[in-house]
Amino acid sequence: MNVPGRILIMQISLFKTTRSQTIFWFSVSLVLATVCNLLILQRAWSGEYVVQDDVRQHVFWMLRFIDPALFPNDLIADYFQSLAPWGYRQFYHGFAAIGLNPLTLSKLLPVVLSLATASYAFGVAMQLLPVPFAGFVASALTSQVLWTHDDVVSATPRAFLPPLFLAFLYYLLRQDIKPFWRRSLLPCLIIIALEGLFYPQYVLVFAGIAALQVITWRREIKGFRVGWSHNRQDYWFAGACLGAAVLVLLPIALSASPYGSVITGAEAHKLPEFLSLGRNRFFWDDPLRYWLVAERSGLFPNFRPWFLAIGAFLPLLLLWARRHPAQFPLIRQVSSKTVVLIRVAIVAVALFFTAHALLFKLYLPSRYTEYTLRFVLVFATAIEIVLLLQAAWHWLAQYHHQRLAFWALTVALGAILLLYPLYSKDQARSSYWIGENPQLYQFLAQQPKDILIASLVREVDNVPTFARRSLLVGREYALPYHVGYGSQFRRRVVDTIQAQYALDPAVLANFIRTYGIDFWVLDQYKSFDANAPLTSWIRQYPEAIAQARSQLAQGTPVLKKIAKSCTVSRDKDLRVLSAGCILEKIQALLN
Repeated sequence: MNVPGRILIMQISLFKTTRSQTIFWFSVSLVLATVCNLLILQRAWSGEYVVQDDVRQHVFWMLRFIDPALFPNDLIADYFQSLAPWGYRQFYHGFAAIGLNPLTLSKLLPVVLSLATASYAFGVAMQLLPVPFAGFVASALTSQVLWTHDDVVSATPRAFLPPLFLAFLYYLLRQDIKPFWRRSLLPCLIIIALEGLFYPQYVLVFAGIAALQVITWRREIKGFRVGWSHNRQDYWFAGACLGAAVLVLLPIALSASPYGSVITGAEAHKLPEFLSLGRNRFFWDDPLRYWLVAERSGLFPNFRPWFLAIGAFLPLLLLWARRHPAQFPLIRQVSSKTVVLIRVAIVAVALFFTAHALLFKLYLPSRYTEYTLRFVLVFATAIEIVLLLQAAWHWLAQYHHQRLAFWALTVALGAILLLYPLYSKDQARSSYWIGENPQLYQFLAQQPKDILIASLVREVDNVPTFARRSLLVGREYALPYHVGYGSQFRRRVVDTIQAQYALDPAVLANFIRTYGIDFWVLDQYKSFDANAPLTSWIRQYPEAIAQARSQLAQGTPVLKKIAKSCTVSRDKDLRVLSAGCILEKIQALLN
């Protein structure tokens, strides 16, 4: 058989839509997702003291499900427990009831969620361009997105967003399959309810997408015409979804947090925590960064993989392909359902600006665009790649003398797309935090369960997770989005700074008695370095830092003088001091 003939058979096989092809490419999609999972699991189970970064906030307190005596009267644990959506909390509680440790579940859960996400990505793509190879490309790109970001791997409430979002799109696009109510409407209503139980703010996204079903875009000779749908089914669907969204969100909107109201944008503008020194920096002097790429405020932060930018050119490619259908044979198979990508983008951008206008009532504005627009670009890129690849193969059948160059380019592009998690520095596995002080965790874990530890050292952020003991403050927990929690936490940090650098023994003793401190953790080299606070997370409390540096310039803090004699455990540069010993030494000094 001649070369053009072989190429023609290969492209027919690659772009053919049959049951066997669908099964094959769907299976390959899951294999690729599994390979990505193995890369993550290797890191997650690489040691005893390994945990995903956000698990230290949103999962550690769930150790109470295993042992209710943990974290008694703990402000930090109680606060993060209050933030957990009901469904998310009950999900972990249910597995804890059958003996599965929440920390173990947090390492296993991403595997299930990622496979579900990859599966729904394949299904959505098949409805936009019913070619199994297109489903594979979309699923592969989705896996790249998941494992170059820390959303699913975090096992936090937002980890449930990708599979639920794609599931909603999948069933939304099945409205033309009868019976409509069972194949599309009922699953969408169930997903809206689940989203409300796990990640409530995205119910607004689902409601907005459903509402836009009643608006149609018709392609005409002179362009596109926007109008109202003439299909009664669209109105039933939109009305039912909006009603479900109201029922889901109303109880949440009417409930009050025990930690006060959500901080407003005007209030946040006055706090260093949200400015240039802050651990939760939101406001930037550079308007382009603030509106476009900043992690919390930007329209599209954390843009990766970079090649998803290809999807932005899909509208131009579709216009060109429709004018030259002979060069793009697959253009006739591109479904009119692709309009859903426009609807998703419109809703995302609208909610982005609404969240900015209502800071921080809808939490962070970037949350409404970074997830949605990623998947818009995933499907746009997948469609574009398949159209271009099929057009290139079509051309190759006529000009076979270029086949070697074509295959070299195809292999190179495939390697860039499929191997991205291996060469990218922005990977989900890098979000796992490895505890570097096992002796510290072991010593504290042997102490009574009701102890309270004071420290300004960042390493103690791991103590609640690895040692299961309470902290007074810690960088990981400095999230002042609720006024009540933020003010209490801020007061604790300022008091800790004042006590650690106090020249007056009475100030240190009063602090220990007031908060009921049992142990104090210091870094023997950095804790009393005058410049260290300027680069530490506590720099977001400038007035307290200025006072501490002033005291260091005047003399030696009391805590530093007695640190060596009150040390009860050491691990590398860290020292654990007994608060009881500190009080005894202070008493001796005062006498």
